[in-house]
Amino acid sequence: MSKNVVAQSPLQRNSLASLDQKLAMAKRCSHEGVVAGAKAAALATIATAIPTLASARMLPWARANLNPTAQALIISTVAGAAYFIVADKTVLATARKNSFKSRSSSVEA
Repeated sequence: MSKNVVAQSPLQRNSLASLDQKLAMAKRCSHEGVVAGAKAAALATIATAIPTLASARMLPWARANLNPTAQALIISTVAGAAYFIVADKTVLATARKNSFKSRSSSVEA
């Protein structure tokens, strides 16, 4: 028995090619989401760290109540939320855009 699976009919070949194309598109969508999420997380970390660390040194309430663990928790929570929100929105937007492209190309064919 052969280890390579060979499609016999044109319909099977088209469906395998279509599946490969969909997998490549999904991989590209998820990669774009990861990159956009990482950029958003880096920006959110900087935007949150500066006021959090400054307030923990200048404001009496923050100095008394925000120990280093609390400060790190605030900063990392904002960074994590930014990552997941932006990554999700990017993946959905890219998938929607690609869906419209594939739908319009299948109508033209």
